[in-house]
Amino acid sequence: MTLRGRLTAAFLAVAFGPVLLGAVFVASTVAAVDRSRATERLAVAATAVRTSVDALCQQLRAAADAVAVTADHAAAAAQVVSRGLATAVLVTDVTGRVGYATPDPPPAPWRDCTAQAAPGGAVNALVARVQLRDAAGSALGTVAAAQPVDPAFVARLAAVTGVAVTLLDGAAPVQVAHTTESGNGRDAVLAAAASLRDEHVAGTTDGRYVRRAGPTVGQPLPLVLSVPSDQPPGLHAVLVAVVLMAALLGVAAAWRLARVTTRPLVELAGAADRVATGDLTARVPVHSRDEIGQLAVAFNRMTRETGGYLAALTSSRDQLRGHLAVLGDTLASTHDLPRILRVILHSALAATGARAGAVLLTEQGEQLVARCCEGLDERGPGTAPLRVPLGSGVVGAVAATGQPRRGRAEAASIDPDEPRCRTYIAVPFAAPDPTGGDASAAAVPGRPAEVVLGVLALYDRLGGDEFDDDDLATLRTFARHAAVAVDNVRVHEEAQRLSLTDPLTGLWNYRYLRESLRREVERASRFGRMVSVLALDLDRFKRVNDTYGHAAGDTVLAEFARRVRGEIREVDLAFRRGGEEFVVLLPETDARGATIVAERLGAAVRDAPVTVVGHAGVRELIPVTVSVGIAVFPDHADTGPQVLAAADEALYAAKTASRDTWRLAPAREPSPTREVPVPPVARSPADGLPRAGPDAPITTGDPSARP
Repeated sequence: MTLRGRLTAAFLAVAFGPVLLGAVFVASTVAAVDRSRATERLAVAATAVRTSVDALCQQLRAAADAVAVTADHAAAAAQVVSRGLATAVLVTDVTGRVGYATPDPPPAPWRDCTAQAAPGGAVNALVARVQLRDAAGSALGTVAAAQPVDPAFVARLAAVTGVAVTLLDGAAPVQVAHTTESGNGRDAVLAAAASLRDEHVAGTTDGRYVRRAGPTVGQPLPLVLSVPSDQPPGLHAVLVAVVLMAALLGVAAAWRLARVTTRPLVELAGAADRVATGDLTARVPVHSRDEIGQLAVAFNRMTRETGGYLAALTSSRDQLRGHLAVLGDTLASTHDLPRILRVILHSALAATGARAGAVLLTEQGEQLVARCCEGLDERGPGTAPLRVPLGSGVVGAVAATGQPRRGRAEAASIDPDEPRCRTYIAVPFAAPDPTGGDASAAAVPGRPAEVVLGVLALYDRLGGDEFDDDDLATLRTFARHAAVAVDNVRVHEEAQRLSLTDPLTGLWNYRYLRESLRREVERASRFGRMVSVLALDLDRFKRVNDTYGHAAGDTVLAEFARRVRGEIREVDLAFRRGGEEFVVLLPETDARGATIVAERLGAAVRDAPVTVVGHAGVRELIPVTVSVGIAVFPDHADTGPQVLAAADEALYAAKTASRDTWRLAPAREPSPTREVPVPPVARSPADGLPRAGPDAPITTGDPSARP
């Protein structure tokens, strides 16, 4: 074959091959991206469906609870329906006989919100059941609150998720109960759904993607979600046209190149060989200004620019290290430790080309716990975080000695809890020891004492090469950033703790009292619970300060706080309001439980006098008593400040009565209420979430029907 033929064939192979591969790559990438986007949309839609159905079930369960706790079930059920908490309420005894049913309940069958699996048959309503018990705890029957599952319900789910939703009837073969699919696509979606299992995604013949969303625990409805494909039409025809056009242009260019290139390229080949060995000073002599001469000029210019690019890359690496220092200053200004560690780990992986990595922090001075991991595929979601004992394995030895390590992994040196790898590099990061002692094995004479906070470890550099000294220097830079970030967060958390606690007693201060009271009252209001507030005041405390001195008064306050902590539960909160005034929050505690706690606190203070050192340095026993005022939300007030004020009034009553006692706030007058009728119309709520109530359509049915 002539030189012209060889050049033509070579140019076509070089130019046309990538175009063809690129077209195939584009087609496959577009299809993969389209499927990935559809899968992501369906996953988000499935989560929205589960959240919506769970919210509806929680609402129905709260409605059933409201009916169960009242004596007049009929009135309570009517009120629940009128307020939109449920469409129908059914009260049955232990034998299953219907004791009361609201008018026009949804037709059977009803599906229980707690159903583990979907039985065959259609689903006409969702129901939540609660046990009806007497004062002794004996079962009297059940209360069921229901919400119809109809086309409007499915339409609301479709509006929330932004995808088409189909409700199956659960029978075999698979049939559609309600759907928002168009008539042309129902059969294709139904056929694809019949072959689906679990959370897999399948495509239909008309270009849609389908996924099942249930039945699962907490979401008992058999639903099918589908979205249309976003792949542009006619893509393959366009790609074929592009490939043909590129082929024609390639043939023309190859013929032209072969025609003008007729002389041997020995000198160019020799210079190219020298460049291939790394000699960027190689130059091609220019003998003429013809085509070969122009090629020689271009080759010489290319080698000069390549050398410049190499120098620029070296300079860029140095600049990168400078930018990392600036990045460290920026990271040190925030206290979001997980985010900081993720940024540091991702940057370290990108800078070194490692496959995986982890940031491990020391806990209790005994072990390292991974706080951020990347690329450790063998540790899937839901597994316990990576833990390595201090001094064990590679990262344990690095943390214990304070010396970085790198190399190839050996079975004897890797702890069983560490990730499997071929090569590794691990660098410790430390901060100044707040105690000023030699807390680290890496302490060096003449340097400030440091404590090792953790280890930054990377595994398996891409390409198979081991980590080098440049990687070690880069990783040390990132380790310094991690040390600053962890130390800043530690100082910030300690400062935040000090800002919310009383320095004398160690109890929470008044600032945290207001926040905790608001939070507990909101939680109790949301879930129908109670919160008790105890206002405590040491009796005749001024006499202690005047008689024994303020130091003795501080001792009494600290001892009183210790006894309060010993008499309350872990979920209870104790606060120093100021001076000798204290407050105790008792979540989910009624008036009876609060009085028991008050009596226990009074006895704990009264029965054991406090030992103090008086003015003359003599130890004396001081009898101490406490008065307690009790108020309960929602029995005595509607808001946090109001219930605290009610407790203060009760405390004043206890002080006025005899001291060393407790008083309960008086019951308040019930607030007048008025029911507002709401017409039952079908429309989507403002937030787009399906719910029972006036906004949901009401269906008629047999009042005696039972789920």
